[in-house]
Amino acid sequence: MIPQACGASTSRKAMNHSISNGQTSQDQRGAVEVHGVKPHVHVACAIIERDGLVLAAQRSESMNLPLKWEFPGGKLEAGETPGECVVRELHEELDVRVGVGPALPTATHSYATFTVTLYPFLCSLDSGEMIVREHRAVVWLEPGRMLELDWAEADLPVIADYLARRGVFP
Repeated sequence: MIPQACGASTSRKAMNHSISNGQTSQDQRGAVEVHGVKPHVHVACAIIERDGLVLAAQRSESMNLPLKWEFPGGKLEAGETPGECVVRELHEELDVRVGVGPALPTATHSYATFTVTLYPFLCSLDSGEMIVREHRAVVWLEPGRMLELDWAEADLPVIADYLARRGVFP
């Protein structure tokens, strides 16, 4: 079973209990593995809006899914809520503080070697000068141009939901 709740009050402990068949283990960065089954990673991500633009981040050559575009964020740590995770990850990855707004629906995608569930949040920049630490690049773009980038497949349903909420149909 995949956790359905997406609010900031969803606990990591509750997410760990969402896998009920087989033995489970969790690594330091939130990957849950049912032995004999590919890992299931839980990731909080930020759709950061500024002046009518949205921030996209390009994964580096050394990351999984190299050079794909994504919303910045990262894996939930044990005991961390998705909202707490997105604040921590944006500070670590981009040296910014964000205001966490409404959660969007979760999205789960199964790649060949792992499954990921995204917990997206609408966010605003509160403070900090952006420093790109882990990604190859970041770009601000108009929502209607988002699909011009080569996005990680897991992000596509998040983009579709975001664009529909904004009344943008590319």
